[in-house]
Amino acid sequence: MNPSNAVASAEAARLPLMLTELRLPTAKRLWPQIADQANREGWPAERFLAGLLEHEIAERETRRLQRNRATSQLPAGKTLETFEFEAVPTVSKAHMMALAEADGWLGQGHNLLAFGPPGAGKTHLVAGLGHALIDRGYKVLFTRTGDLVQKLQAARRDLRLPAELAKLERYELLILDDLSYVRRDQAETSVLFELIAERYEQRSIAITANTPFSGWDEVFPDKAMTIAAVDRLVHHATILEMNVESYRRRSAMPARRPRASKEQQ
Repeated sequence: MNPSNAVASAEAARLPLMLTELRLPTAKRLWPQIADQANREGWPAERFLAGLLEHEIAERETRRLQRNRATSQLPAGKTLETFEFEAVPTVSKAHMMALAEADGWLGQGHNLLAFGPPGAGKTHLVAGLGHALIDRGYKVLFTRTGDLVQKLQAARRDLRLPAELAKLERYELLILDDLSYVRRDQAETSVLFELIAERYEQRSIAITANTPFSGWDEVFPDKAMTIAAVDRLVHHATILEMNVESYRRRSAMPARRPRASKEQQ
């Protein structure tokens, strides 16, 4: 065997081990075919190395987005692309797409508050914004407000509340769905105020609620805390009024009409 070929074979045998050690799984998988193409086409070493690393970076980014989407707990399929903006004329599609570009509001800890009756599409809209922000590299967490309150209460009982709040800091956007269903007689909700105060002007919160601010006295332990919570949330906030007919009810109507007409015959 030609000495140069023997050296090349030895180096080729070592490459998978070195790429494993460097934690470059994509480069390990693709280097033989990229090297073969480089040899056939006479690429310089710089082009071969750049091409290999470009694939590694691209797949690493894909895996990161997949992890962020999985840990976000966002409902699948609820994207801005599938949201029916024409059914909610009070919400500007252009404005939501601008928010999806992030354009500084996340970095400044601004909030988003969506109000409207059940079925108006609030959850779909904020979840769609969450998906879009993940696509742009941000970390988002979606949770029912009641579930998070229970989790924070348990952390307080175990003297872990500061640590639990610190964990939430990793998310640029925290989506609290169905805040109106939290009741002070069901749970001691001062932990919710502490969360809002902790994120104030630091990290963003998006909230969906069926009731306006005037109904939030049922959520927090006392009126003073309600006022303080609302004050922090609205100081830097986009407020969406979605007072439209239930999307679920509209979707069900066409299915009911044929049955009704058949019964009349």
